Amino acid sequence: MDRLAELRRRYAELEQRLSQPETLGSGQYKELSQEYARLKRPVELYERLQSLERTIAEAQELLESDGDLRALAQEELERAQAERAQLLEELRLLLVPPDPRDDGNAIVEIRAGAGGEESALFAADLFRMYKKYADAHNLHIEVLDAHPTDLGGFKQIVFEVTGPGAFGKFKFESGVHRVQRVPETEAAGRIHTSTATVAVLPEIEDVQVQIRDEDIEFEAFRAGGPGGQNVNKVATAVRLVHKPTGIVVTCQEERSQHKNKEKALKLLRARLQEKYEREQQREITHQRRIQIGTAARSEKIRTYNFPQNRVTDHRIDLTLYKLDRILEGELDELLAALDRAYREQQLAELEKT
Repeated sequence: MDRLAELRRRYAELEQRLSQPETLGSGQYKELSQEYARLKRPVELYERLQSLERTIAEAQELLESDGDLRALAQEELERAQAERAQLLEELRLLLVPPDPRDDGNAIVEIRAGAGGEESALFAADLFRMYKKYADAHNLHIEVLDAHPTDLGGFKQIVFEVTGPGAFGKFKFESGVHRVQRVPETEAAGRIHTSTATVAVLPEIEDVQVQIRDEDIEFEAFRAGGPGGQNVNKVATAVRLVHKPTGIVVTCQEERSQHKNKEKALKLLRARLQEKYEREQQREITHQRRIQIGTAARSEKIRTYNFPQNRVTDHRIDLTLYKLDRILEGELDELLAALDRAYREQQLAELEKT
């Protein structure tokens, strides 16, 4: 309760600072407004909790009464106590320290996996799903690199998601996604299983990952479309090789070589940060049961079963029979369950220390 009272004071302080004209024009405005938005929910719950405590105290006093008043007091007491228990559990999870990367932008990479053209079509389905989810949450998607196939799929597509809380909303999508359905090209009506891998990386600022010019091998080439044909007559596409690590990135979505290089550098910084974090993770002996938000690509995290209209997230053993709606971008229920499991896991680890 002391921690919640402290958050309420901080919330009021931020509210006052954000209303001041000098704050609006300062470089701190974005950071302060993000902190204010993070504190809104726990503060609302804390204020509701205080109201419930008063209701409980009043109901307990009325229990000393006789007749109908006593019965009403008992009913109100039980209702308020049940709501208080729910609020306390939600507040307990909200007090888990936030991931500082959650408020930032994200870079998402989808690659076709096992299953040939069907896996490429599934990669395109995932991209459309994420695009609709982003649109519904006022997030903006910009494609950085794409390798489409003749049938409308993607061998690979890389895009940036920008907007408040972009990384926090997408971070649980990292891993292997499996689809079970009858491909349009399947004459016998047999169900095929295909996969696509998703990696979600936080967008890294220049100051966080320094890249020296001498460590980069630069190459310009003409952008290509499906089937390998060149869609530009001039070399606007960019390929960067980071010589110390061997990481290669390409970008061909812009008509300007300069803009493509700028986007490629953004992608390179994110992949370098991912590499450094993976190396750090190898040194940690304790393995979490749920691999969430680590951009691990080897573990199957979710199955999309079309015949049963079913989606199963294997990390938390959650099954929803609403695949059609999820593919339309309605991911909130699924992602909320993952976020809760993540917070419970984090809280359990904090309580051990």
